[in-house]
Amino acid sequence: MTTSLSEIAREQGIRYFLISFTDLFGTQRSKLVPAQAIDEMAASGAGFAGFATWLDMTPADPDLFALPDTSSLFQLPWKPEVAWMPADLAMGGQPVAQTPRLVLKQVLRQAESLGYRIKTGVECEFFLLSADGTQLSDPCDIARKPCYDQQSLMRRFDVIAEICDAMLTLGWGAYQNDHEDANGQFEMNWTYADALTTADRHAFFKYMVKAIAEKHSLRATFMPKPFPHLTGNGCHTHLSVWDNAGTTNLFHDPAGELGLSPLAYQFIGGVLHSAEALCAFTNPTVNSYKRINAPVTASGATWSPNAISYSGNNRTHTIRIPEPGRFEFRLPDGSANPYLLPAALIAAGLDGIAHKRDPGPRYDNNAYTDPLPPGTLKALPTNLLDALRNLESNSIFPEMLGKDLTSAYLKLKHQEWRTYSSTISPWELENTLDC
Repeated sequence: MTTSLSEIAREQGIRYFLISFTDLFGTQRSKLVPAQAIDEMAASGAGFAGFATWLDMTPADPDLFALPDTSSLFQLPWKPEVAWMPADLAMGGQPVAQTPRLVLKQVLRQAESLGYRIKTGVECEFFLLSADGTQLSDPCDIARKPCYDQQSLMRRFDVIAEICDAMLTLGWGAYQNDHEDANGQFEMNWTYADALTTADRHAFFKYMVKAIAEKHSLRATFMPKPFPHLTGNGCHTHLSVWDNAGTTNLFHDPAGELGLSPLAYQFIGGVLHSAEALCAFTNPTVNSYKRINAPVTASGATWSPNAISYSGNNRTHTIRIPEPGRFEFRLPDGSANPYLLPAALIAAGLDGIAHKRDPGPRYDNNAYTDPLPPGTLKALPTNLLDALRNLESNSIFPEMLGKDLTSAYLKLKHQEWRTYSSTISPWELENTLDC
C-alpha cells in the first residue's frame, strides 16, 4: 500500500511542500502547499499561469497543473519542516510538451527502447558573493592561482560544510568539496546516478546552495562569467551508457582505445556532430559566450573549450576521456537547464549511435598554448545568436526533443537576444558617445 504524502508529513514532521517545476530558462517555479492540503494537490496538480513563466504561452491559455513526482521528495535538511518535489506539467489533462523534465524523460524512454540506461554526473561550480552581489564574499581570497587553496576553502567552511552535510543527509553520496580556479569559486561533488535522478538533484542543488548561502548572509551565483578576469562557472557533465538493468557499462571496453567501446565513440561522434546547435542548450545565455572562447584569465587558463574536439585526459578540449567507461563534456556552464542539458546531450549521442558517427581523430595538444592549424576543427559559436541559428538549422533536436519544445525554446531565446541587443551598454557609451 502506497504511503500518502500527508502520512509522510506526519511521520517526518513536514509542514509544507514545495511543488516545483523548471521552465525553459531554468527558473524554478513553485507553489508552497500546507501538509493538510497536499494529497488533493498531488492528485490534481498545483495550478500556474504559464505565461507568467518562461514558457511559450499567452494569458489566454488555461491553467497549467504541476503534478509532483512523489517518488522524488527532498526534505530540506536546513529547514526540515519543508519538502521539495519536482513536478511535470499538464494542461487540459495532457502533458505539456515543452516541459524540460518531461522532455528529458521522453529522451530517456527512447534510450530505454534501444536497450540503454543513461547515467550522468555533474560538477556545478558557483561563486559566493556578498549579500548584495557586488563583490566576492571573502576579501582575503586574492591569490593568483587560488584553485584548491586550503585557507580560502576553510574560511567558507560553515557554508560549504552545511551544503555537504545536507547532501549526505539526502543520501547523494557527496565525496569532496574544493575551492575552484577563480577567487571566490567552489565546486562540490556527489556520486553519479541515473540521468533523471541526477537532473532532479542538479535542480535541487542550485536551490539549496542559494538558500544556504542566504542563510549565511551571502549570495551564490552559477552565472557563467560574472567576472571578466576570472575563470567562469562550468557545469562539466560526465556520461556513460549502461544496459537496461544498469549492471553492465556499455561504454567500457578494456581492449578499446582509452578503455572506450565503439558505442562510446559513436556517441561522442554524435555530440561533436551537433555541438554548434547543442550550445543553445548547454550555453543558453548571452553571458555564456564570455566563458567559452574567452581570453586568458588571471589564473592562466579559462578551463573552458575553444573548439569542437575530444581528447584523452586533457582539460583543454570539449570532451575529455578521464578514464575507461565514461567521458566528460566540458562545454556546459552554470546557466544550463538541469533537464535540457542532459536531454540534448543524450539526444545528440543517440543520433551518433544511430548513424554510427565517427568522432574523427583524437587530439592531445594543449588547445590553449598549441592550437591546431586554422580549419582543422569546427569552431564553437561566439554568441547566443549563432548558437540559436545553429539550432534552427539542426534537424536532430526537433526530432529527438520534440518540435514543440524546440520551437518554444527558440522563440523565447530569440526574444531574449533582441532584448539584450536593444540594451545600451557602458562599453558602447565609452567608445562611441563622441564618434
